[in-house]
Amino acid sequence: MFKRFRRLRSHDILRDLVRETRLHPQDFIAPLFVREGVGIERPIASMPGVAQMSVDVLLRECQTLQNLGLSAVLLFGIPGQKDAQGSAALDDNHLIAQATRAIKDKFPHMCVIADLCCCEYTDHGHCGVLKEGGVDNDATLELLGQQALILAQSGVDMLAPSAMMDGMVASLRYTLDTHGFSMLPIMSYSSKFASHYYAPFRDAAASAPSFGDRRGYQMDYANRREAILESLNDASEGADILMVKPALAYLDIVRAIKERTLLPLALYNVSGEYAMFKLAQAHRLMDYERLLLETMTGFKRAGADIIISYHAKEVAQLLRT
Repeated sequence: MFKRFRRLRSHDILRDLVRETRLHPQDFIAPLFVREGVGIERPIASMPGVAQMSVDVLLRECQTLQNLGLSAVLLFGIPGQKDAQGSAALDDNHLIAQATRAIKDKFPHMCVIADLCCCEYTDHGHCGVLKEGGVDNDATLELLGQQALILAQSGVDMLAPSAMMDGMVASLRYTLDTHGFSMLPIMSYSSKFASHYYAPFRDAAASAPSFGDRRGYQMDYANRREAILESLNDASEGADILMVKPALAYLDIVRAIKERTLLPLALYNVSGEYAMFKLAQAHRLMDYERLLLETMTGFKRAGADIIISYHAKEVAQLLRT
């Protein structure tokens, strides 16, 4: 006598009843790129369907997202001027602070998450202050603390530090707690790999390093144990949500971290992954919509509670049909 597993696959209703993993718009965070100006919507050539937007256009996008049931955005800023210190991020009225206030004023229930890093604001494109040709870890922590307070005061709902500096979460948690922001959560880019999957993001955020690369602070993609250690360390330093970035080639890391912590776990479906799917769609290589839902379900099945994705709007539309 053998088990007939096919009994529960025999028609749609039964398959739906026993489905173990489900997608919902509330699982997703939509990354958005904000630039200075008015009436600007500048398409990103390497990421079809994604654009840099001025704040007024950004608000229209937030309305669309809200109408689709999406309620969280992750903001990246593209300032008009950059320097070695990333000074544009230290202005009380800088671009992301403006965008946050505008979104919270018009969409008070939208969760606004701010990426916290120096790379979009420095003229050299690295994630911190340079010293003797490399990034000065501790000096960068000081700058990140200043940025964090400005963003906290602007009304962000969560900070997402992505610089991969040692001690970053502990330093930010101390700064926030001692300045009256003890309830502001941190979603740490806790296991962020030095990956070529980020290539189109350099166009989107105008943040390509002017020399060298980021392997001195982002993780070696070959290292699984180190990735687990990084995330568990950030948890011990006070992170509220952990993150693995990128997604497709790193689902083993997602599962390994998920099995070792009770904290929520986010997964960043990055620009290069998005661009590959869009190329497949443009060339009609496969059923794009089915591929998209299968992949996002795989992310959740691997252990991701939250999916940060440029596909968020598309997925939300598919889930409504």
